Amino acid sequence: MIDLLKKTMLAGVGAAVVTKESAQKALDELVEKGKISSQEAQEMAGKIVDQGREEFEKTRGEFAKLFDEALAKANLANRKDLEALEARVAALEGTKEKADA
Repeated sequence: MIDLLKKTMLAGVGAAVVTKESAQKALDELVEKGKISSQEAQEMAGKIVDQGREEFEKTRGEFAKLFDEALAKANLANRKDLEALEARVAALEGTKEKADA
């Protein structure tokens, strides 16, 4: 399951890189053709990067939520559960030691 999650995240990062490269290439072509200025191209590139970051953060948040939901459904013990069990064991060991004395 962890490998699948890693592959999914890496695919998303790879898509973002390809999109950035494609956008930069398209902007460069527009500048070469004289359709936009280099200043406009830089501004557009900045907007594309900002939107990409926003989308990445949104996707990361959604992914984290889905991951947490999947873990909850897996019915695994969490840190709080383990700490409670450790406290119970320690208390029971203390009770047993008093009884043996």
